[in-house]
Amino acid sequence: MISTEQIKELRDLTGISVMQCKKALEEAEGDKEKALAILRKKSGDIAAKKSDRELGAGVIESYIHNTKSIGALVELSCETDFVARNEEFVALARDIAMHVAASAPEFVDEFAITDEVRAHVEATLKKEVDESGKPADIQTKMIEGKLASYFAERTLLAQPFVKNPDITIKQLIDGGVQKFGEKIAVARFVRFALA
Repeated sequence: MISTEQIKELRDLTGISVMQCKKALEEAEGDKEKALAILRKKSGDIAAKKSDRELGAGVIESYIHNTKSIGALVELSCETDFVARNEEFVALARDIAMHVAASAPEFVDEFAITDEVRAHVEATLKKEVDESGKPADIQTKMIEGKLASYFAERTLLAQPFVKNPDITIKQLIDGGVQKFGEKIAVARFVRFALA
């Protein structure tokens, strides 16, 4: 039997509705960690269903590090002003801005990587791998792996969230989609740092 304290604890932790928390706990047989994993999976499914919706509102949020030498601006979009004015939505945007300041991503997602950039990086990695003297098929796999790793480190949505490295920024946003019931996306960001 799932207690109200367990449901409340999971709700306080995630901000997701009481019924969704209860269902996840029941499915996980009371195990909080399993319930969190179930909620993360469901948030990804929910986000996928809402992916074709129009974004018409949002916020621009900033983060300036306490040293005043690094800062970031993030435009986080959603469907309605109702969600855009929600304090938790603004806090999500602030968390993403803090992450941008800390992790210095170059691209929002893999679709933002131009063909020119991809070709340049691939050529650089090919030179590196050619020197290894390995067979061509192994070199091809090495280049593919290095490319995936290179861009994952530089793509915002693929990066582990600085406040919780167990989830990526995409999973953080998917959790917001589940919580607010609307499509959410990072429209753009910019990072500033003193040289």
